[in-house]
Order: sequence, then C-alpha cells, then structure tokens
Amino acid sequence: MAWMQRNALWIALLAAAAALAFAFTSQYVFDLWPCVLCLYQRWPYAMVIILALAGITLRKRYGAAPFLLLAALAFLVTAGIGGYHVGVEQGWWEGTAECVGDTGAVSNINDLKAKIMSTPLVRCDEIAWSLFGISMAGYNVIFAIVMAVFCFITALSSSRKN
Repeated sequence: MAWMQRNALWIALLAAAAALAFAFTSQYVFDLWPCVLCLYQRWPYAMVIILALAGITLRKRYGAAPFLLLAALAFLVTAGIGGYHVGVEQGWWEGTAECVGDTGAVSNINDLKAKIMSTPLVRCDEIAWSLFGISMAGYNVIFAIVMAVFCFITALSSSRKN
C-alpha cells in the first residue's frame, strides 16, 4: 500500500494516458469513430494528465493530496459523462443531436465539404462496440470510478500522514 501511495500520481497519469491511448487506438486503428459524448469523455482524462504532471512536479511543496483529489474529481466527471452516454445508448433518455465525422487532412473548402458528405455520422445512441454486453462508455464508467476511488483513498491516506 505504501508503494501505491508514493506513486499514486504516476498511477493516475498512466491510467489516464492508457484510457486516451485506448480511445485513439479504437478510433484510428479500428475505425470506431467517436460520437460527441465519446469526445467529451476524453477531456477529463487530459485534465488528469495535466494534474498528475503538476502534482509530480509540485509534490514537495504542496503534497500529493490536492492533486489526487482534483484527479478524483476529473475521473468522476468522465464517469458521469460516460454514465449519461450509457443511458443514451440504452434508450433511458434522449441524447444530444450533435454528431461527429472525420474532417481531418483537407486542403480547401471543397475537399472539406466532400469529406463531410462522405463520412458517416456517428450517433450517440448506437453502440459501436461492446464486450460481455458492456459498451465502451460502460467500461469508461467502471474504469473511471475505480480510479476516482483510488485517487480519493490515496489522497486521504497521504494527507493523514502529513
């Protein structure tokens, strides 16, 4: 347990980086293009990376606890967005009308228009991939909650030591 407390910021950093790596690999290697809710779920992971790097840099001055608590909050935000996304996928409530297509690598407005028109729209209520009946959004909820609890517990235990 002491090893995890000493390295909690590194664990949060690696977990967030792994989540983003999984998302980008799914998108660019396996052509599982994200809907707008999928994109929103990525931003808190980027925030965790920034917080963890700041915490690693400033740990001697401020301790790890404030950065771990903020990271826990960011993990809870992505879990909340993921939970909302699961509800949209299951038809429990209406989702957003926004959709996302591939608009990268164009040189002029006509190429952009052609690319937009040829790219299929990605809807938030359609499950692109699942394993054991759990979608990627569902796995994001599970992963993010586990990481939020980890960050919260290690923050509390590290603040008690100080």
